[in-house]
Amino acid sequence: MVLESPPNERQLIEQFLETLRGLPEVHANLDSWESVAPAGDREHDAQIDLRIAGKSFTLLIEAKKVVYPRDVREVLWQFKELSRSRPSGQGGGESVSLLVAESISPGAKDLLRTERVGYYDSGGSLFLPARGAYLYIDRPPPKTLAKSVRSLFSGRRAQVLHTLLVCHQDWFGVKELAEQAQVSPATASQMLTELGRFDWLASRGQGPNKERHLREPGALLDAWVKQLASIRLPALRRYYVPGMKTDQLLEHAAQVFAAHQVGYAISHEAAAQRYAPFLSSVSQVRCRLLVGRAADAAIGELGARVVHEGANLAIIEAKSPGELLFRERVGDIWLASPIQVYLDLLRSEGRAKEMAEHLRQERIGF
Repeated sequence: MVLESPPNERQLIEQFLETLRGLPEVHANLDSWESVAPAGDREHDAQIDLRIAGKSFTLLIEAKKVVYPRDVREVLWQFKELSRSRPSGQGGGESVSLLVAESISPGAKDLLRTERVGYYDSGGSLFLPARGAYLYIDRPPPKTLAKSVRSLFSGRRAQVLHTLLVCHQDWFGVKELAEQAQVSPATASQMLTELGRFDWLASRGQGPNKERHLREPGALLDAWVKQLASIRLPALRRYYVPGMKTDQLLEHAAQVFAAHQVGYAISHEAAAQRYAPFLSSVSQVRCRLLVGRAADAAIGELGARVVHEGANLAIIEAKSPGELLFRERVGDIWLASPIQVYLDLLRSEGRAKEMAEHLRQERIGF
């Protein structure tokens, strides 16, 4: 027999076989590689004869490298066509279509489960819905997928996400998105391609006139929240400014930063309290500040001294204006965007997470 499947697909299928064989009362054997229809069109990548607790099934395997929600529609169509060309029960037992892939995104898994289509990925996740037999193993995504997804939510790529979320009702061409996000057109184009795989975008037009619109802002924001734990926290400097209550410190710091013409944006509880009051009092001012001589001079004028405990002023070091994107002026104070404040609060302590959910409901709205 000639094995025509690519090596990585063959290895995945063999790994899937070993996983099945490791389960109790399960017997699995590879019947064939790459079945071919009479017209010469490939039907599926492999066929596996499966017995679970005495029940017989025929698994028709479709192998892919990476699957995102956008790819699921194609997979479902392939399985539907396959079921038409192969009557149920042909070859003995119920025929079950199953997708094997190196990595399947969480959203794609959700869609496949909803459609009751089986899957297996190299991380060991398995879903097999069949009459009289139901297998479900949920494991973390493979490291390759986790690293790829995590990279979307940091650095300049995050600026593109920030732009799409803040302007989620707008349509963007690549050039317009790049300008708004303060990134290169190449970065904007790459991010639109990546996000399209998750099926979060709507599109219109063709070629240079093609535009996209974020139709699922809540899903994108939820995905960002899930990645927060794996994203490195920015550098933080802790200070104590004597003789001032928090509200006084907030107003005074804003005046001093403005006088020194240094870019800043108040975040965390102090900003959330201005956007959507929630706490009776705030004990600390946290601020994103563009680092440099102007910033150092402003901190010096405040009379702030470095402390390890008891800080009432915390400076989050910002190294580019893109980190202050979509800040809003409320009174005489620049606040970080509600999206940025929400994400910052979720990485904070105390009642910050409750405050974050209040801010999302009252100000963000998705």
